[in-house]
Amino acid sequence: MRKPAVVLLVVASVFAVVLTYPYLNLDIGESRLEVRDSLQYSVLVAHIFTATVALVLGPLQFMPKVRARRRLHRTLGRVYLLAGVLPSALAAVPVALWSGRLVTQLGLTTAAVLWLVTGALTYRAARRRDFAAHRAWMMRNYALTFLAVTSRVLVPVLLLVQVPFGGVDPGSAPTMIPIGQTLGWVVNLIVVEILIRRGQRPETRSPRRTKRFATRRDAPAA
Repeated sequence: MRKPAVVLLVVASVFAVVLTYPYLNLDIGESRLEVRDSLQYSVLVAHIFTATVALVLGPLQFMPKVRARRRLHRTLGRVYLLAGVLPSALAAVPVALWSGRLVTQLGLTTAAVLWLVTGALTYRAARRRDFAAHRAWMMRNYALTFLAVTSRVLVPVLLLVQVPFGGVDPGSAPTMIPIGQTLGWVVNLIVVEILIRRGQRPETRSPRRTKRFATRRDAPAA
C-alpha cells in the first residue's frame, strides 16, 4: 500500500494547510464557522488542529517502511490516537451540538463516536498482536479521519448535481454542508469496507489452470 499511502499523505497535507490556515492567528473574527464566544472558538480550534494531526499521521501508518520499524510505527500510532483522534473526536461533539443543525448534530456526533470506537478497537487489536484485525480497524478509523477531506469535496459535487435541475442556487450551499459531512464518512466507510473484504478474499485459480501447471511441474525432464 505504499503508493496509495503516499497519495493519501500528499492530499492530507494539502488539506491540513487549508484547514488550519484561517486559525493560525487565533483570531476569532477569521473563523470559518460561526462561533458565539471564546469558549466555542477554543474548542473549534482544538478540534481542527488535533484532527490535522490525525489526518497527516494516518497515511504514515500504512507505509511498509514505517511499519517495518516497529518502534517508530508504535510511537506514531500512539500520537495518532492520543494527540489526534481522541481529543479531536471529543471536541467534535460540542462543535456539532453548537451548530444548531440537526443533520450536523446527528451526523458528526455519530462520526465522532465511531471514530473513538474504531480507535479503541485498533489499539486493542495491536495489543493482542492480531495484526490483520489491527490493520482493518486502522483503515476504518482513518476513513473517519478522512472525513475532513471528503466532506469538503462532496459539498461542491452536491451543488453541481443541481445544475441539470435548474442551476446552482448559491443560497443552498449552507444546507449542503451538513449533508456533505454525513455522506463523507458514510462513503469513506463503504469504500474502506470493500477494500478490506477484497484484501481478505483468498486467491483462487481455476481448476483447469491449476491442473495444467501441476502437469507441467510434475512432468519428467527431457
